[in-house]
Amino acid sequence: MAGRDGIRDMLRGLRVFAGPMAAFDPSAAPDDPVDLFVEWLGEAIEAGVPEPHAMTVATADADGAPSARVLILKDLTAEGWSFATTTTSVKGRELARNPKAALLFFWGLQGRQIRLRGPVELAGSEERAADFTARSLEGRVAGLHGRQSQPLDSLETIHTTAEESRARLEADPGLVPDHWGLYRLAPTEIEFWQADPDRRHTRLRYRRENVSAPWERGLLWP
Repeated sequence: MAGRDGIRDMLRGLRVFAGPMAAFDPSAAPDDPVDLFVEWLGEAIEAGVPEPHAMTVATADADGAPSARVLILKDLTAEGWSFATTTTSVKGRELARNPKAALLFFWGLQGRQIRLRGPVELAGSEERAADFTARSLEGRVAGLHGRQSQPLDSLETIHTTAEESRARLEADPGLVPDHWGLYRLAPTEIEFWQADPDRRHTRLRYRRENVSAPWERGLLWP
């Protein structure tokens, strides 16, 4: 493994767009980007893309400083793309102050990216409760304590807290913490990006003025 002095050469020696790349004809794309997303997601699953429902979620604080992390897409409806976290987490607090976000799906095996951005809403209490109770036991255990991103004194504290949370959930399977959040991003912009080994990438962008407006689409320079 190269040391710090050799990392530049190591990075430049790594292959990109090794292929085989997926095919994409933007002229045949549907008018609704949701239909195209569902089509691409199905192709990613068939191609064996690992965790194709994983996405980067980028938020910003009140000063505009960004942060990003990988979450799982929980649902996709006419209202938007859904993801879950605690309202007390960094992303939850940032969304409370600045309710906008960007999502990024990257499916390297196919040379594809899908980029979205738009306003974010916190779902109602019933939807949040239904999302929490549908999680696995370990997922509910992890979401019950509500201390995400807070300072931690030791790893042992995680295990102790988890055992306490598991006991609470086993005693009350319907328990839902007040801080559980289900968020929904309603995109005003969606871009479908298809890689080309010669760097002649295809970029198709859908845009709308607001979440009630019709979609307009066009190609972008790579």
